[in-house]
Amino acid sequence: MKRFFPLSFYNLVSFIGFAIVGISFGLILFLMLLEAMSESPKPYMGIIAFVILPAFLLIGLGIAIVGIFRARRHALAGHPHGTHLPRIDLSNPHHRAAFVAISLGAIFLLLFSAFGSFKAYEHTDSDQFCGETCHDVMEPEYTAYQFSPHARVGCVKCHIGSGADWFVRSKLSGTYQLYAVLFNKFPRPIPTPIRNLRPAQETCEQCHWPKHFFSEKLIKNQYYLSDEKNTNWMVDLLIKIGGGNSEAGPTSGIHWHMNIMNTLMYVPVDSTRQVIPWIRSRGPDGKVTVYRSTENTLTDEEIAKAETRKMDCIDCHNRPTHIYHPAPRSVNHVMSLGWINPKLPGVKGIAVKALESPYATKHGGLDSIKLMIDQYFRTEHPDVAVSMKEDVTRCVEEVQKIFSRNYFPEMGVSWRRFPNNIGHLYYPGCFRCHDGKHVSEDGKVLSRDCNTCHTILAQQFQQDTLRVSLSGVEYRHPVDIGDAWKETNCSDCHAGN
Repeated sequence: MKRFFPLSFYNLVSFIGFAIVGISFGLILFLMLLEAMSESPKPYMGIIAFVILPAFLLIGLGIAIVGIFRARRHALAGHPHGTHLPRIDLSNPHHRAAFVAISLGAIFLLLFSAFGSFKAYEHTDSDQFCGETCHDVMEPEYTAYQFSPHARVGCVKCHIGSGADWFVRSKLSGTYQLYAVLFNKFPRPIPTPIRNLRPAQETCEQCHWPKHFFSEKLIKNQYYLSDEKNTNWMVDLLIKIGGGNSEAGPTSGIHWHMNIMNTLMYVPVDSTRQVIPWIRSRGPDGKVTVYRSTENTLTDEEIAKAETRKMDCIDCHNRPTHIYHPAPRSVNHVMSLGWINPKLPGVKGIAVKALESPYATKHGGLDSIKLMIDQYFRTEHPDVAVSMKEDVTRCVEEVQKIFSRNYFPEMGVSWRRFPNNIGHLYYPGCFRCHDGKHVSEDGKVLSRDCNTCHTILAQQFQQDTLRVSLSGVEYRHPVDIGDAWKETNCSDCHAGN
């Protein structure tokens, strides 16, 4: 039989290597065809088709080369070529039966390999793979994700997105994460912000388009004080969300920061980007304005050495999915829905206290919440504990739900460890820059006036008159603290640190 390659190619080791090469190459072509026919490309497809399978292809090629060199060395040493490929004579019934069996086995192997590769990438593309494979580590993030506004957006859509370069980056960073999990070296909690997160323009803005944010949005807030009567008060805010496009509406709203004609750069001095002493703004006319904090000054040399970050969606929407809600806000919400009866005396205070008490384990926390609330009503309001027993039981259940979604003691996770930059009640948020202390060289100040980002349409306290004005009413603090609220960040008190 005529040989197309040198004699050294014909040996068992090289045959095995070339078989691995052929199977790997066939699977790569199969996945590429699958990707081309798919309406929505899968992010993990590229990591399998262009990283994992090529690695096997190279391994097979290496095995084949080793076999070739081994055969050549034997030939140069004068040894006869002792390994011959099997001769197949289809006229021989035994050869024919063996050939058919081997051929069918090879076909089934290729089919099952293709099916297995498809199922493997399909699983690694799933939210369950991201959230449940390393359950102890990812339980907080996965739980918060399931109750978030983006619960129907796949993890990989934001954390990886499309493009082979980000597949490789994510897998390289995932290598250390795998090591950290195996050897219990991972931090508790997982620190944020994520340093290697893809720019928001390549992920968030594939659905959300800042250029078309315009007009205002009405937000109605219900609050309860932590007093015996759970004193109720409300604020209606008209949030100015415009600013994206001069053709779509006013450009003075919140999304002015994201207008593509404006460029905002800033220098944070802490890892969580909560302290921002230097900001540079460049408008569509090319005018550059630099704002410096009067409290936390940086020299030009320090600014030149510091990390300068371009502002994008994540700088404000830094918890778009993995949200851990503050205890007071969560309790206010369920009370406003009637799931916790506001008529239970002192329920706001005891519910928040039960949530905020330190616990070593999640199971211990759930048990302690029930004991604490039940004991409170039995001791302080025994008549209520009997007459409103069902309401007390429902209260315990709702507080336990809040705890199970927002507190994970084993991982050191609670809302306090993860600042949310939207708003300014429980975290610095907007006041990181708009604190009245960032001043430009020409004396322009980044205002902390309430009406900069929203208009207070209405405010009412329990047993008080409703104050309404389309032009905005002056804010009144629910507790009389004079004018201190005008100069002090809300989070200084409400964060409870």
